[in-house]
Amino acid sequence: MEFSSVIKSRESIRDFTDKKVEDEKIKYVLECARLAPSWTNKQCWQFIVVNDKKIIKDLSKTSIINRWLKKAPVIIVACGDPKQSGVRNDIDYFVVDVSIALEHLVLAAIDQELGTCWIGGFNERKVKRILEIPENIRVVALAPLGYPAGKKGFTGKLAKLVTQSKKRKSLDKIVHFNKW
Repeated sequence: MEFSSVIKSRESIRDFTDKKVEDEKIKYVLECARLAPSWTNKQCWQFIVVNDKKIIKDLSKTSIINRWLKKAPVIIVACGDPKQSGVRNDIDYFVVDVSIALEHLVLAAIDQELGTCWIGGFNERKVKRILEIPENIRVVALAPLGYPAGKKGFTGKLAKLVTQSKKRKSLDKIVHFNKW
């Protein structure tokens, strides 16, 4: 798929078919994430691929708004080690590093005809307990991964209504030249 088509076709998918995600496709999206740039190339990220139904169900309970996650065939948990990144202007760059890598993964998923959704609403303590993540590692995001269902379920329709996810500001509203 042409890159601009990949970007334009990206949307948050919350409804998936029961079709198993092939190991080759999971490896492909992870490989794309691995190639992302990072703070002094430290590559502070770690990814946990969760395909065990019980663990997925447990992860879906880490936030009341994410109960729909229990139907995802795979969840990728994106983590970062703050000590393997840096801080500048009070910005913790491990979050930036992991976010860049996860966005590579999200776009690679689209290229593979998979759907995903960036999940930031979760209880990190609960996720870390469920997945036995070391204390020094931070969970940045969860990304369900699967084949999009053709028809949006209630959760997908509600999310689209609330977020108006296809609306985008025009360039003249977000771009400044030379000065603000």
